Amino acid sequence: MSRAFTRETANDEDEEEGAEPALRLPQGTRNYITPGGHARIRAELEQLLRVERPQVVSVVQWAASNGDRSENADYIYGKRRLREIDRRIRFLTKRLDQAEIVDPARRANTKQVFFGATVTICDEQGLENTYQIVGVDETDSARGRISWVSPLARALLKSHAGDSVRFQSPAGWREVEVLNVAYLSIEP
Repeated sequence: MSRAFTRETANDEDEEEGAEPALRLPQGTRNYITPGGHARIRAELEQLLRVERPQVVSVVQWAASNGDRSENADYIYGKRRLREIDRRIRFLTKRLDQAEIVDPARRANTKQVFFGATVTICDEQGLENTYQIVGVDETDSARGRISWVSPLARALLKSHAGDSVRFQSPAGWREVEVLNVAYLSIEP
């Protein structure tokens, strides 16, 4: 039987299409997201639906009208790109449907670490780093945004300024001290 007619995994419908392993939600958890992250995902979805997909569809239609499709690179690439766009649209739509928006600004009066907190920590070498705890779809290590399901964020949750927390990192067990906890709005 051709591979085109077989499933790659047993639970194809349940698999999160287009999700990198780091972006997969743990089974049975909610998809928490900040308002800024929700706006970014919605903007990407709108861009795909309103701009990119219609452009690719018009290229595929033009290429199909040229005749022989078997050696038509515009047609073949366009169809492949259209499948990628449709897969991403399904993934983003599913993520938005499952999203539970949590506004960090509503927690401004607490000094305990929860979702949306901006936390400054100090490690064993005395290096200070600041991280924002955000949803899995919002992670950006260059901007200091870590997923709430990451080992560091899990260890930091419910801690206070002055607490020491231990967590398992890829390099082994580490201990960090929480220096400051703040709740800032996260820009889209």
